[in-house]
Amino acid sequence: MQKSPTPQPAAALENRQLDLPLFAEPGSTSSSPSPAAPAPGLPGTAGASSVPPPAPLLAPDGSKLRSLTIGSRTLHYALKRSARRSIGFAIDSSGLTITAPRWVTLADIETAITEKQRWIFTKLIEWQTRVEQRALPKIDWKDGAEVPYLGQPVRVTLGAPRGMLTFDAGQAVLQLPLPLQADPQQIKDRVQGWLQGEAKRLFGERLAIYAQKLGVNYRTYALSSAATRWGSCSSDGKIRLNWRLIHFPLSIIDYVVAHELSHLREMNHSPRFWQTVESIFPEFREARQTLKSHPPELLPTL
Repeated sequence: MQKSPTPQPAAALENRQLDLPLFAEPGSTSSSPSPAAPAPGLPGTAGASSVPPPAPLLAPDGSKLRSLTIGSRTLHYALKRSARRSIGFAIDSSGLTITAPRWVTLADIETAITEKQRWIFTKLIEWQTRVEQRALPKIDWKDGAEVPYLGQPVRVTLGAPRGMLTFDAGQAVLQLPLPLQADPQQIKDRVQGWLQGEAKRLFGERLAIYAQKLGVNYRTYALSSAATRWGSCSSDGKIRLNWRLIHFPLSIIDYVVAHELSHLREMNHSPRFWQTVESIFPEFREARQTLKSHPPELLPTL
């Protein structure tokens, strides 16, 4: 369990769009700014006034979590009262727990959280990283290396004939036009470039399919390399999808696509939003659980 160091000054946080949450349960609220007015030509886009009250988030013991918005992020934490003399911070697999004296006001607690925001957000990510890396395979970038592609291993070979990159889907072999003595970074860059090209092509196809199912239109889409989210959607119809999704089976990609497109009807993570996701992707719970245990920053091609 991580314990808090000396308090650090508050730090500015990056602005974000409405993101696919890594840890939020269906019916819960995720960190997101208030949606802007919907752009013309986006049928069914919900404005802020249509967002229903969110369901409360619960800690593993069933108690209600508190929430604090810091900049553009919303932090959920469990608060415990005790006879201790100071405010204590602890982070483990269940998230952030704050133990405070009974006489300390909630305003004082929130001030302390704000002052320690950099440490808190850093440690939350570090904890998840430490847990997941125990089972994370590392790629040795050389002839014969294997990388995950659509849920299956693809073997990388060097010295492609005719100096052209080729992919044999039947044999699951990616041939690179590089010499056997190629530097590992060269190999990694070429494989990553191919994966990103495949992501761009495939994600576009899946977006078209699910947009038609839901009856919505998105404005543009692009790949992202975000370290903390799989996708995002703005109220004006701009969608971003993490290219590393190409490592997962098609069903996982379809879930993220369905998730982001559903934001064009519900710019929130309310129960009504999850019902919208389920209407075009009924198996979303299983896919969501898979992504929950695989944060983007832990995938092997980074």
